This record gives sequence, C-alpha cells and structure tokens, in this order.
Amino acid sequence: MAMSGGVDSSVGAYLLQKQGYDVTGVYMKNWSEESFGGKFAKYCPWRKDLADVKNVCRILNIPVKVYNFEKEYNRKVINYFFEGEKKGLTPNPDVVCNREIKFGLFLNKALREGADMIATGHYTRRSREFKILNFKFKNKINHKNYKKIEIYKLYPAKDKNKDQSYFLCTLTQKQLAKSIFPLGDYIKPEIRKIAKQLKLPNADKPESMGICFVGEVKLEEFLKARIKEKHGDIISTEGEVIGKHKGLPFYTIGQRRGIEIGGGMPYYVVGKDLKRNQLIVAKGSHLPQLYSKSLLIKNMHWISGKAPRLPLSCQAIIRYRQDLQRAKISRSAGNLKVSFSSKQRAVTPGQFCALYEKGVLLGGGEIISQ
Repeated sequence: MAMSGGVDSSVGAYLLQKQGYDVTGVYMKNWSEESFGGKFAKYCPWRKDLADVKNVCRILNIPVKVYNFEKEYNRKVINYFFEGEKKGLTPNPDVVCNREIKFGLFLNKALREGADMIATGHYTRRSREFKILNFKFKNKINHKNYKKIEIYKLYPAKDKNKDQSYFLCTLTQKQLAKSIFPLGDYIKPEIRKIAKQLKLPNADKPESMGICFVGEVKLEEFLKARIKEKHGDIISTEGEVIGKHKGLPFYTIGQRRGIEIGGGMPYYVVGKDLKRNQLIVAKGSHLPQLYSKSLLIKNMHWISGKAPRLPLSCQAIIRYRQDLQRAKISRSAGNLKVSFSSKQRAVTPGQFCALYEKGVLLGGGEIISQ
C-alpha cells in the first residue's frame, strides 16, 4: 500500500487488511531537504509524513518500507514540469507522477520484491471484465479456438467531490491489472470516521494543498528556482500595452490574481505570445476570448489499449473536479479534436483532457491548443 502519511492511504491499508490482504505500507521518498539544493527545506513535509506512516503501520501491525525515488522523480516529473513551463504551457505533474512514479517505479519495485498487487489511496473504482476472443486456424476452418482475456476499466469514485480518476487517465492495462483502489466506494467523511474509530494519529490531518511531494511552497517561488524572470509587455486584446509581466511561465490561462493591473474591472489572462514575450489579457470575467467549443489533444492514451471507432460521442473534462461535458471526438491532422456541446472556460495547453463513455474512463491526452 502506497502510504503518504495522510488519512486516505492509512485507512486504505486498514480496509485491505480487513479484506484479508497481507499488507505492507510503503512510503515513497520523492522529495527531501536536499532536493533543489535545500531551497525548499522549510516546506518539505517528508519527515512528518514518514513518522505518520510508521505510527499508522504500528497501530495496524503491518510492516513498513521506504522507497527512495528522488532522482527519478526529479528527472521524470520535475524536469517535465519546468520544461513545459518554459514553453508557455501549464503542465500537470500529478498525471505524469501517477504514470511514471506510482504506477511505474513503485509498482515495478513492489512486484520485484514479491508483492502480488499494489494499492493507492486514489478515489476511483476499478473493474475486471472478461472478453472471449474467437480464432480460426487456417488449416482447420471448422475448428474454433477460444481465448478469454481480462479487461480492466476505471470508473469515477462514489464520492464525486473527491473523484481522482482524471489523474489516472494515462494508466495501462498492465498497470491496472496489478492495482487496487480500496477507497472507491467510500466518501471522505466515512474515511475520517473510520480513522477516528481506529484512533489513527492522522485522523484529522488536513488535505495537502501544496505541490506534489514538495510541500506548500508558493508556485511562483518554486518556478523561480529554475526559471529567471523575463519581463515583457502586458497587451490588451485591443493591442494596447497596459503593463509589464514578470515572465510568461508565471501565468496561466484564466488567471486573475497576480497580474498587477490596477483600477476598475479585473483583467484575466487569455493568451501568451511566446515570440514577442507578450502576455495577453482582457477585462471582465465573461470574456469570449476565455471560452472555446473545441480543443486539440496530442499523445492520446486509450486505457483499453485500443482506440475506439471515431468519430465518438462521449463526455470529457479538461480539469480536476469539473463536471462531465458532452463532446464529440474526431481526428485532426494526426491529433484528436474534442468538440464540446457547450463552450469551455480557460482551455489550458499543457493540461490533460480526460474522456469518459457511459461512466467508464476511456483515457486522456495533453491539450495543445484551443
């Protein structure tokens, strides 16, 4: 069981234990005071989190291990994040961390050490279904060979406010075959209640709101560790220069706070011009420039391992906790085009668009444009 020190994974370990699994708690040390040369040591919570994991494992009477993935996390997640920011994108490190670290390195190491499955505290539901394939031998036309294969599907969690299936949109059949999600049929208040009944020390521990594994450091401060300020003009949609920005990586589409343009109605970021180093803004919250009925995604990943027949009518979301939006998926010059039935606010390149059909998570891809 991947245990972060939080209440969700702690109760997840207990639920698995209750179901009869032989559980080992594993804390992934992906960040420490030494990361980034100690620049964010005061924000790094890993010592407290590991202590919480050990205390919970002691109460549950299960063994605990520590896996150190600091180098790999820096290379696969942090580098991805900064490279995207330098290109003017708004990357989603959580999706990449799940794919590369939790269901990549952690899964593989756990299996090598003798585990049958891994489990995480994600709020999502997994199902296993069987499909019968029929083959005909060339030399024996009348002889049929049947093969039963397993198909794994992901569904949103019971707790719609906590559902995290969006962050798992790039997982594969092999990863899902070896993964369990014990919290999928629970709502958060139930998890808190169980933790209190067990007298777990982290029963009331607040949600982590910081950067994944780093801590509650301000995003701008984190970005400045590797990205220098490169000031440029702030341009209105009418082409008027109305201010100066710190550098395009420090802003995202739809942003209002931190633009530092005073007076009257607030401005919102509606675009970036990398060639001219210009930040494009517009006045008001209901701006046509902030809304789009379509977007393009690249590197689309299908969880089933096979792309469905297109065009496809389904649902889509472009950010965590968004309500499902009706959409139609079609091909467009080597990428996929997602056309929505209603306009979407702040479509942000670098983020992921996840697709659903009849409650099943089909997969997801990176947004490249409106």
